[in-house]
Order: sequence, then structure tokens, then C-alpha cells
Amino acid sequence: MILEDEKNAQSILLHYIEKTNFISCIGVYESGLDIPQERLEIVDFMFLDMELPELNGLTFLKTLTNPPKVIITTAYPDFAIEAFEQAVVDYMIKPFSYVRFLTAVNRIRTTKLLLDDTEYIFIYADKVTHKVKRNDILYIKSELDYVAIVTLEEKILTLGSLSSWLKKLDTSIFIQIHRSYIVNTNRLKKIKSNVVLVETVEIPIGSTYKSIVKKRYT
Repeated sequence: MILEDEKNAQSILLHYIEKTNFISCIGVYESGLDIPQERLEIVDFMFLDMELPELNGLTFLKTLTNPPKVIITTAYPDFAIEAFEQAVVDYMIKPFSYVRFLTAVNRIRTTKLLLDDTEYIFIYADKVTHKVKRNDILYIKSELDYVAIVTLEEKILTLGSLSSWLKKLDTSIFIQIHRSYIVNTNRLKKIKSNVVLVETVEIPIGSTYKSIVKKRYT
């Protein structure tokens, strides 16, 4: 996806995308407010300009509950530190060459392959590093400045946020269904109107997430 309000910059990105056989563009938008929610839910990554109408790029990114991977495209280097604090994958200064574009895209590709191929995750908590199989995680719950990683065998309390965990996990398997919960969809047993059953645990579906759950499972 491209979020860019300059026509020339849009054309350059589309030309580079057409030259790259392992990616395709699902939409070009000039304002973050124009992007349909269903598009945001399926996009793998986004080229995001900084200077945009209504909301600048980083402000828009901060409004997203489950943001895609992001490559910043901008004429201004000043926002780089703040951008990387939002876990963007790359920061390209305009004008950039196709080689520079391909380097950024390959970083996305490598990150995705690593996520897909990594069976275990390491969690540091209470001065101990836990090695946890990703699919053994039942759900993740926000608890003030901490998150609780709940598996079949244990509950690990570690510093962090749900948004940071969504960036570490495969979002085709782990989805946020409540402002306080991410669940492993491989562990879902039942889905009701307001709750899901993850193994033997009932977890509420937040009102703003009902459409996501409905779209995915009905």
C-alpha cells in the first residue's frame, strides 16, 4: 500500500513496484483517513509519506491498533528518530533510487521470513529468559505497564505493550480482539457474540474488534 499525496512520488513508487516481481500494490491513498479498515487489515506493508493532509505520517501510524510494517518515504530526515521509535522498518529520503527501494523492501521480506520460520520466542522476565514455543501461547493480556504471556503451562509477566507484541508475532495467527487481549487463533475452541473460548478460558471481544472477528470467522 502507498500513502503519499504527491503524484510524482506515487508514480515513482508504482514504477518500482511493477519492476519487483515479489510485491504488488493494493491501493494508493493521499490521506490516512481515506483508507478503508478492511484494507488495513490485509496489507503486509506500507510506504508512508511524512507530510500528509489532515494527519502527518507518524500521527496516522500512532492511531492504528495493529499497524502493518512501514517504510517511511520523505524529503525530511528530521523525523527519523521518532519514526524508528515507532518500529518502522526503513526510512528512505527522497529522491531515492530503485536500488535503495529494493534494499528497503528486502528488509521487509527478510523480517517476514524470519517471523514465519521462527518456532520459538525468547521472553525476558524477572531476571530470567524464557524460551517459549509460539504456538503454545494461548493469549497475551495487557496489565498496566506489563503484558502477561499465558501458555498451557505458565503465565509470564514482562514489561511491554500489546502493540509491541503484535509487531513480534504472525498476525495471520495472533489477532487482537480486545484492547487488553491478543489471542492465538490456533487455540480458539468457540466464538460467541461477545466472547471467545481459548482452550478453556473465556476472553471478551471488545466492541471495536467485533467486526474484525466477524469478518474473519463468518
